[in-house]
Parts: sequence; structure tokens; C-alpha cells
Amino acid sequence: MLDFAIFAVTFVVVLIITVIYLYPGSSKVTTIPGVEPSDPKDGNLADIFQAGSLHEFLVDLHADHGPIASFWMGEKLVVSIASPGIFEKQAHVFDRPAELFQVFEPVLGSESLLFTNGGAGRQRRSKYDPCFSEEAVGKMCATFQNLSEELAGKWMTMVDDQHIPLCQHMLALALKGILLTLFGVYFKDDKAVLSVRRLLDICCLDMETQVLSGEMPGEGSQREKRFSEAKQKIQEMFKEVINERKSHQGKDALLDVIIASSRSESQALSDTLTFLVQGFHSTGSLLAWTFYFLASHEDVQEKLYQEVKTKLGAHVKFSELKNLKFLQQVVSESLRCAVVYPWAARVQDFDTELEGHTVPKGTPVIHALGVVLQDETLWPRPNKFDPERFSPENIDNIKPFSFEPFGFAAKRKCPALNFTQTEVAVIVALLIQRFKISMVEGQLVKPVYGLVSHAEDEIWVTVTGRK
Repeated sequence: MLDFAIFAVTFVVVLIITVIYLYPGSSKVTTIPGVEPSDPKDGNLADIFQAGSLHEFLVDLHADHGPIASFWMGEKLVVSIASPGIFEKQAHVFDRPAELFQVFEPVLGSESLLFTNGGAGRQRRSKYDPCFSEEAVGKMCATFQNLSEELAGKWMTMVDDQHIPLCQHMLALALKGILLTLFGVYFKDDKAVLSVRRLLDICCLDMETQVLSGEMPGEGSQREKRFSEAKQKIQEMFKEVINERKSHQGKDALLDVIIASSRSESQALSDTLTFLVQGFHSTGSLLAWTFYFLASHEDVQEKLYQEVKTKLGAHVKFSELKNLKFLQQVVSESLRCAVVYPWAARVQDFDTELEGHTVPKGTPVIHALGVVLQDETLWPRPNKFDPERFSPENIDNIKPFSFEPFGFAAKRKCPALNFTQTEVAVIVALLIQRFKISMVEGQLVKPVYGLVSHAEDEIWVTVTGRK
């Protein structure tokens, strides 16, 4: 009888401890190490904002808790992984946790590919991905070259001491490249491009403010009105583009595929804006960072110049880009140092296991791409810009899944990977062939890890024409 009483008491105590440990109101719903919520309602959001960005929060989180760690976004448990070995275990996962990307919904719409999971998402990606094949992107090189020549002509009037706003020029170049190659001929007029750029700047600035500080526009405020007007105008503008494109019955541009594949006009608009917003920012940011690193490292710029001078003709062919090995190294190291895409995320609708820990179903798993790209155990002296990391002699030393600047999971990494890298390669090669680029002295360039990483302030450079 005494044995039974002892057993009963022990069982009840264990049950109480288990309930307390796993009760939904507690943070103890997983054995994954991490931080407790600093606020019962907001979780660790205040800690993220105080760190400066989610990326910077993740850097500290993994430094303190190792390659797999947990934290709280509001009342939602989130797991973050920052190890090539753990990345590999998530390589098959396709679905994305929509709640981590809700800031985009007012502009992109709820039917965006960004929020579409399962078979529907896979089917849409299978339709869109051929638009970014090597063959498709190769045909775009002529457009990229023409845009480079156009900017070179402008820079020729600004040689020597005139200060050039690098970020402004690169974002404009990236936007025009996307509009002309992916959406047809509707944006040959610079005024139309500038109009799109102005509206995008308003929308993206507001979204980034929400991401970095949690500051939402007050109802009826000037900020809310400005954002709403810009959002409405850009949506109306691209509705007109889609309708006009339908009447021409094109088939080669991404926009044609979006129109043919969409179940509704609203879905076509959502996916059109998705490619525009994400492509414009990532390409423009990578261009700006690449030229910044070249301007800051004269020896690297000179080596690149010697390569393009000897191996590149006046007109760029897609097949020639593969021969520019050092250019590829420069672009790769720019992606690594700049951390253009700081993180990605996936979710599964069943319990899974990572590193011996249970990840409850529906738990967002963040892929801390930027943490891994600057992990000193993988990249010695990670803050040093050194394209030799990617040289033919060193490339085999890079561990699988340690260099994934565009994400890696399933078939959902950035669909425009080839597009972005090709546009950047063509523009960098042609402009370095024409100009020596130098930093204006006295600048402190600080990165901001927002929607993508970008410089906090404008980067000012000067250019000198080469003979």
C-alpha cells in the first residue's frame, strides 16, 4: 500500500512538472536552447529591434546558444539554425512560414508566390523557373550591356572630382534592367521608370521601418496616406501593363508566363509585383556593394580590370562570362561580405527533429544565412573582403551549404539567381573596363540589414576614365 502511495505521489509530481514544462503559456515547449520571451505578448520583438535587425539578433543568439537556438516572435516559438550540417537537413523543405513575411502582403497581395506553399507553390515555380534558365538569361545580356553603356555615357560627364551617388545609380540601373527584360517594352521611357522607382521607394521604406523598429503607421497619419497612395498607384500601373500585355499575346517574357499561368488577374498582379520588389532590391544592393568593395580595395579592382581588359571584348556574350573567373570570385565574395539576403525560413505541418530536438509542427525554422556567411570557423577573418576564398585553388575547401547567399531549401531559393548574378557580372565588367572607381574620402559605410542589406547612407564615389 505504501509502495502504491509513493508511486502515486511520484506520478502526480512528474505529471505536474511535465504540464508546467510543456504548458502553452510557458516558453518551455522545446528542448532547443535559446532565450526566454522578454514580454509575454511580444516575445523577443523588443530584443530584435534593440539589436538593430533580426540578422544582428541572430548573430548574438547563435554566439550564445550554438548552431540551433530558439526565441519568440510574439507568442510564436521560432527556431533558428546556423550550421551547414543542419542546413543540409532542411534542404528538402519547400513551405515558407507566411507569418514571417506578412509585412509584404499590403503591397504584393495575399495571392503572391511568396505566400503560396504546397503543390500550388511548386507548380507555379515550375512554370516561372525556365524564365531564368541560362538560355533565357543569356538573351538578356544585350539589354544589360545597353544599360551599362548608357550609364557609362553619363559617368563620362562626371569624371575626376565629381561625386557620384553609387547606391542611387545602381538601384536605378537594376530597376530598369528588370523592367525591360522581365516585363516587356513598357518601360523604355525613363519617366515611367522614375515613377516606378519613386513609388517603390515609398513602399519599401515603410515596410523596412516596420521590420527594423516595429513602428506601424498610425491610422489616418500622413505616413499611412503616403504609403496607401503609393501602393495603390503602383498596383494600378501594373494592372495596366498586364492588360496591355494580354492584348499583344507575347510569350517570351516572364510577364507572359505569369499571365498564362495565373488563375486570376489578382494573382497575376501579385506575382508580377513579387518579382519586381524582390528583384529590384537584391540586384541593386548587390551592385552597390560590389562596386563599394572594389572602390575600397584598389588591388582587387586592378586585378579585375586586367582580367576584363584581356578576356572581354567590346560586346559581352553570356558564354564569355564563364571565362571571367576572377569576376565570379569578386561577385561571390561581395555576396558573402554584404549578406544581401540575411535569412530565409521554412515550416512543416508535422513534428520534426533537428539535432536531437523536436521541432513542433507549424514552428518557423529560420535559416540564418548571414550568420553562416560570416562564421569565422568557416571563413577565417570573415570581415575581410578577399575574393581569393573562391579561387580555383580554394573553392574545394568551402564546405557544402556554407555559401548559400540566396537560400538553399528545396526549389525555393531565389528564382532569379542566374538573372541577378548575370546582370551584376555584365555591368561590373563593362564599367570596370571603362573606369577606375574610387571612394570619396571621409565616409563611414555602415550596413543596414532590412528587407535586404544596404548602406545606411549614400555611398559616394568618383570615377576616372581608363585609356
